[in-house]
Amino acid sequence: MLERSAGLGLDGVFFRSILELSPTLDQTEIEESMQAARELGQRVEAGVGKVNPFATPEAPRIRALGDGDYLLAMRKMIEAAAKGGIHELWSATANYQFRLSGLYACDRFRTDVDWSEQLTATAKFLHRLAPILRDNATHLNLETHEEITTFELVRLVEEVGPDVLGITFDSANVLVRCEDPIAAVRRAAPYIRSSHIRDAALLFRPDGIARILAPVGDGVIDWELFLEPILDHDLMLSIEGIVESTRGEMTLNIYDERWQRGHPDLALAEAFEVIRLASTYESRAASGELPTWDELHAPLGPDESLHFIERSARHLREVIGRLTPSQNTERQEPENGKYPQ
Repeated sequence: MLERSAGLGLDGVFFRSILELSPTLDQTEIEESMQAARELGQRVEAGVGKVNPFATPEAPRIRALGDGDYLLAMRKMIEAAAKGGIHELWSATANYQFRLSGLYACDRFRTDVDWSEQLTATAKFLHRLAPILRDNATHLNLETHEEITTFELVRLVEEVGPDVLGITFDSANVLVRCEDPIAAVRRAAPYIRSSHIRDAALLFRPDGIARILAPVGDGVIDWELFLEPILDHDLMLSIEGIVESTRGEMTLNIYDERWQRGHPDLALAEAFEVIRLASTYESRAASGELPTWDELHAPLGPDESLHFIERSARHLREVIGRLTPSQNTERQEPENGKYPQ
């Protein structure tokens, strides 16, 4: 993966789990991977497990690392990553069940445990992790995952401590919670330490608004406004692409009263902005400027996943070049089809 990233002219790789560098957390394997990354000029970021105790049973591989002790498993991953030089670690709070459809595909709407109870349990577990993170000079960066809002993430970071917690900002996921991506990134900016970058199509459906992943520049996000608050954060803009089977479609069930009750922080202005973005996208799609509903539901082509990443990287560099022209003049165009490091 590191060699392929370098070959494409990209700057690094974000591994979802430190276990991708070594399934057994073998320190020699991790250090060899990091040495390879340095030789290739690649930046490396990685993740650990989920931190919502109601979601952790769905990660038996991680629990097994601690012989059933999930906290011990997390300690082992944090320490192994730190020894390898990785001190910014991804995590998230819950899951989205893609095999299901409807409101209950999202853990936010579980009926066996309220979302508020899940947040309380998550905060308690994060407090247990905090001393481990401090001892390893490490931040655990909670993702703006499909189930959680930036309002809730900011509160978690401020409660447990920004010295050990940060935010992995996913630009497309905030739309699933009906947040204006520009307002959301500004709200979370003081704590953003990592990123998942992709765009999104928004289309009206009978049950709400569909969010479908799109390459950066081919969706609803204004990237100049989006990047401005985080340009000085020394972030790796990590392009989270699409897998071969799906474009990551999720639904904002905005007409459902249960969905509405489940968003006590939702600002009316932001909801209206998301509706405006959907209307604008549909107009542009109708004019042939952007893909239509039918085009977005066509089978993925054999190279579409790669093109998603390449298109996103190209657009990001163009936008950054406009925002910081004096620093990016030599990164405007690829040479021989590849982007300079």
